[in-house]
Amino acid sequence: MDQSATVNEARFSAFATALAAAVTAIGETAFPDLLAQALQTLAPFGMMNGFYYTSDGKAGDLHNLHDRKRQGVIVDHYLDGAYVLDPFYDAVGNDKSERLLAMRALAPDDFFDSEYFRRHYRTTGIIDELGFVLDLGPTSVAVLSVSRMKGEPLFGAEEISLIGLFTPLVCATARRHWRGTGDNTEATSGRARIAHPLLTKRETEIVTLILKGHSNLSISAVLDLSPNTVKVHRRQIYAKLKISSQAELFHLFLA
Repeated sequence: MDQSATVNEARFSAFATALAAAVTAIGETAFPDLLAQALQTLAPFGMMNGFYYTSDGKAGDLHNLHDRKRQGVIVDHYLDGAYVLDPFYDAVGNDKSERLLAMRALAPDDFFDSEYFRRHYRTTGIIDELGFVLDLGPTSVAVLSVSRMKGEPLFGAEEISLIGLFTPLVCATARRHWRGTGDNTEATSGRARIAHPLLTKRETEIVTLILKGHSNLSISAVLDLSPNTVKVHRRQIYAKLKISSQAELFHLFLA
């Protein structure tokens, strides 16, 4: 048996043992920590957290550690409305199928230069994120994420492939624990949306895409407009709103 096979066998054995402990704790407060410990045997990460989204466009807290340092950005600001800019939120909007999503594969072309990335990811120290999609029933879908933090390497292709191998098992286990979450609408945020009385429907669409991290070229492809038309719309939007930067745009809609 070669060395890599031996390493994988040891890793799979450790994962199976740790996941078995998590399965026995389904429905108990210890479950999230035990699941995180199981996932750590496949690939190390700095944080596990999650949110759920309801069919009427609201969001809620699935699992977060609520540490005071990051609470305001990771949970409060996110649920106040920033979640509508999240690429994971976009990805599960019309597809609740259980699968593994990679933030860097979902992100629009200017995402890493966007104000949302600066305020949500850089502020919290998250540099990379993988999300398990959980179908929690007719009214909600969730994304349970594992994140690498500043100073840690990005998730590598082999790590993503390995985690992907066990994704159906992870999703089925997590779904059993959190199924039905979101049925109580009182636990969710209010429905967030990008809107302004001075903007037309088309201008609102463009503002939303700008805030999500799309470049002018990407916006033109998504909306089937010429790049020059997008530039004209963008100038008109900024003039109407009396702003001159994406930071001001973000502050206006999602302060």
